[in-house]
Amino acid sequence: MDDPAAPGPAGPPANGNGNGNGNGNGKGKPGAPKGREAFRSQRRESEGSVDCPTLEFEYGDADGHAAELSELYSYTENLEFTTNRRCFEEDFRTQVQDTKEWLELEEDAQKTYVMGLLDRLEVVSREQRLKVARAVLYLAQGTFGECDSEVDVLHWSRYNCFLLYQMGTFSAFLELLHMEIDNSQASSSALRKPAVSIADSTELRVLLSVMYLMVENIRLEREIDSCGWRTARETFRTELSFSTHNEEPFALLLFSMVTKFCSGLAPHFPIKKVLLLLWKVVMFTLGGFEHLQALKIQKRAELGLPPLAEDSIQVVKSMRAASPPSYTLDLGESQLAPPPSKLRGRRGSRRQLLTKQDSLDIYNERDLFKTEEPATEEEEESAADGERALDGELDLLEQDPLVPPPPSQTPLSTDRVAFPKGLPWAPKVRQKDIEHFLEMSRNKFIGFTLGCCELGSQPLLMFSYLCQHKYISIADIQIKNEEDLEKCPMSLGEEVVPETPCEILYQGMLYSLPQYMIALLKILLAAAPTSKAKTDSINILADVLPEEMPITVLQSMKLGIDVNRHKEIIVKSISALLLLLLKHFKLNHIYQFEYVSQHLVFANCIPLILKFFNQNILSYITAKNSISVLDYPCCTIQDLPELTTESLEAGDNSQFCWRNLFSCINLLRLLNKLTKWKHSRTMMLVVFKSAPILKRALKVKQAMLQLYVLKLLKIQTKYLGRQWRKSNMKTMSAIYQKVRHRMNDDWAYGNDIDARPWDFQAEECTLRANIEAFNSRRYDKPQDSEFSPVDNCLQSVLGQRLDLPEDFHYSYELWLEREVFSQPICWEELLQNH
Repeated sequence: MDDPAAPGPAGPPANGNGNGNGNGNGKGKPGAPKGREAFRSQRRESEGSVDCPTLEFEYGDADGHAAELSELYSYTENLEFTTNRRCFEEDFRTQVQDTKEWLELEEDAQKTYVMGLLDRLEVVSREQRLKVARAVLYLAQGTFGECDSEVDVLHWSRYNCFLLYQMGTFSAFLELLHMEIDNSQASSSALRKPAVSIADSTELRVLLSVMYLMVENIRLEREIDSCGWRTARETFRTELSFSTHNEEPFALLLFSMVTKFCSGLAPHFPIKKVLLLLWKVVMFTLGGFEHLQALKIQKRAELGLPPLAEDSIQVVKSMRAASPPSYTLDLGESQLAPPPSKLRGRRGSRRQLLTKQDSLDIYNERDLFKTEEPATEEEEESAADGERALDGELDLLEQDPLVPPPPSQTPLSTDRVAFPKGLPWAPKVRQKDIEHFLEMSRNKFIGFTLGCCELGSQPLLMFSYLCQHKYISIADIQIKNEEDLEKCPMSLGEEVVPETPCEILYQGMLYSLPQYMIALLKILLAAAPTSKAKTDSINILADVLPEEMPITVLQSMKLGIDVNRHKEIIVKSISALLLLLLKHFKLNHIYQFEYVSQHLVFANCIPLILKFFNQNILSYITAKNSISVLDYPCCTIQDLPELTTESLEAGDNSQFCWRNLFSCINLLRLLNKLTKWKHSRTMMLVVFKSAPILKRALKVKQAMLQLYVLKLLKIQTKYLGRQWRKSNMKTMSAIYQKVRHRMNDDWAYGNDIDARPWDFQAEECTLRANIEAFNSRRYDKPQDSEFSPVDNCLQSVLGQRLDLPEDFHYSYELWLEREVFSQPICWEELLQNH
C-alpha cells in the first residue's frame, strides 16, 4: 500500500513566472509568485490582532457523556430515530400482550422480550433482521418515546445497554457485523455507484450504533453503579481485550475495517462510526489518561525507580494561559536573518541595538509576549515560500517516502535573559547528560580524561547538583534490559512477557501495523480542513451524504454544517486514538512505541500535522459547526422545529468548540511524542518551517495548548539562528517559564553537542535495527531455534513415540527400498561435509 503523505525531495519552493510586481513601482523581484500580494493581505487579515479570551477548557479522556453520544449521529440520520421507534413498537405490540410500555415492565419481562429479539435476529430475511436490529437500537437509544426529558433518555439508555449486554446482545451483533463486513454484494453495489450515500450503509450503521452505545454507556463509571453493573463492566472489558473462541480482539476487527475502507474495496463503510467505536474500545480496554498515570506509578515501583515528582496533567491544569503576540508572523520567522544594510536602516546605531536588547531582557509580568515588530517584505515572502513548500510535501501523497535536505546553518547566539523564579516543573537530567558534562569538564579543567574526584570544586558541585536531579525513565530500563538480552541470551534465559491487554493488542497489530497507520493518516488527511479536494482522495462522507441532494438554501446550509461537523469528529477520534496507542505502547515497551512512531514518521505524519495547523487555528477552535436542536438526545424529546437561517447559525453559546480544541491539543502532543529526543525529526520541523505555523497557534489562550506549542518551539530554537531568538525574546521567556528545564540543555544558545550535521538515515536506520531485533527476538520464535536444547541420548531419541499415518506399515518396506537401500551413500563425502 502506498504511503498517504510521502514527501518528495524538499527542494526550493517553486517560483512564479517573473511577471509579478511586488512593490507596485515596476521594479518587482524577478521570479516573484503571482499570488504574493494576495498572500500578504490574506495573512494580515486572518492573522491580525484578535482579542481572544482565556478559554476555560478542561482536558480529559473525552467530552461529556451526552456530547459523545450525540456525535455518533449525523444530522442526516435524524429521520431514522422515528424509524427505529416504529420498528420497536410494532414488534413490542406483537410480543407483549399487556398494554404496558417498556418502562412499566418488570426486569424479568424485559429480559424475556430481549431474548425474543435476539432469537428473531437469526431469521434468513435481511429485511426482517434489519427491523429487529432497529428495535434493539431503539432500546439502546433510551426508549425516548416514553421519556419526558433528556436526562431520562440518557438514564434509560444506560440501563438498557447493561440489560442488553447481560442478555448476550453484543455477541449476537458481532456475528452480524462479521456477516456485513464479508458481504461482497454490498461492496460491489457501492463500487458501481458514481456517488455513495447514507443509504448504502444502513445495516452497518445500525449495528455499529448499537455496539458504540453499549461500549460508551458501560465504559462510563459512576459511584451509584450496582455490583452487578461493575461486574458486567469488567467482564465486558475482558471480553473486548482478549481473544475469545479463537477470534481476534475486537479492536483488530475494526482496524481491518479501516484498512479495507482505505483500500477502496468497501467505500460504503460508515468510517466515522468505525473510528469512534475503535477509539472508545481502545480507551475502554487499555485505559484512559488517569489509568495510564496509575500504571506508570505502579511500573516505576516494580522496577525500583523513585516516584514521579508530579502529575503532568495536574500541573498543566494549574497553569495560566499567556497573552499572545499581536502579530505572530514576526521578525526572524524566515530561516535567514535580514541583510546587515536592512538591519542598520531599521535599527540605527549599535548603541541603539544594545539598548533595545537590554529592554527585551526585562521581564514583563503583565504580558508574557511582548508586542513584536511586523514582518518585513522579505520575511513575508519567506513565509509564503514555506507554506508552498509544505503544500508540496503533502501533494506528493502516493510517492515513496524521501528525506528533505538538511537546513542551512545559521549563526547562533549566546545572549542571556533574566527571568522570574517559581517554575512549575521539577528539573530533570539524563544519565547521558551527566556523562557529557563530566567529559567536557575533564577536558576543560585538566585537558584529558580522569576520574571525577580529580576535578575542581566547581565541577564537583555541578556534578552533585546534576545527580540530585537525575531522572531514570522506564524506557531507559527497558532499553538496558533489551541490550542485555541481546548480548547474553543463554545466561539470562527467555523473557517472561505478561499477557496484558496492551501486549495482546500489539501482537495482533504487529504484522499489519504499517497498513493501519497509513490508513489512519489517509483519513486524517482527507478530514483536515486545510486539505484540497482531489479526485483520487478517499471519500469519507459516505455516512453523511443523503440519498437526494439538497434543493434549497437552508438544506444546503444544514448539509454544509453536517459535513464540517463530520470531519471534525473524524479528526478528534483519530488524534485521540493515535495518542492513546503511543502512550500505552511506550509504557508497555519503548520499542513498541518506537515501531509505531517510526511508521507514522515514514507515512509523513509530521508534515501532515503541520499542514493541519497551517490555518487560522483560532477560527477552527471557535467554529460552531453544530445545530443544538438536532443533537441527540434533544432531537428525540421535542418535535423538530422548522429550520431557519437564524437557528442554523445560532449553534451553542460556548466560546469554543470542545472537540476542535481537544483535537488540536492531541495533535500537538502527538507531534511532541514523535520528535522528542529525535534530532533528525526535530530538523524536519526546521526544514518544514514550522516555527511561524506554531507561533500562530499561540493566539489561542489556553494553557495546555500553549505548553505543547512552546515545547515544539524549544527543541528547534538552537537551529533557528540568533536573529530569530533576538526578535522573539518574549516567546523565549514563555518557554523558560512554562516548559520543563533539562539542566545543562543549551536550547536557548545553540551550543549543544546535538547541533551537528543532519543525518536522518543513519539515526532512523539504527533505531529501526533495534526495533527489528526486539520484534524478532520476542515475536518471531521459530520451532527449531538455534538455542533450543538437543537430546543427545541414543536410547531417548529411539524411544520417542512418533505419530505415523495409519497406512504406513503397509508401505514401510517399499519406503525402505526407495529412500534407504536404493540410494548410494558416499561416506567419505559425508564425513568431509561434517
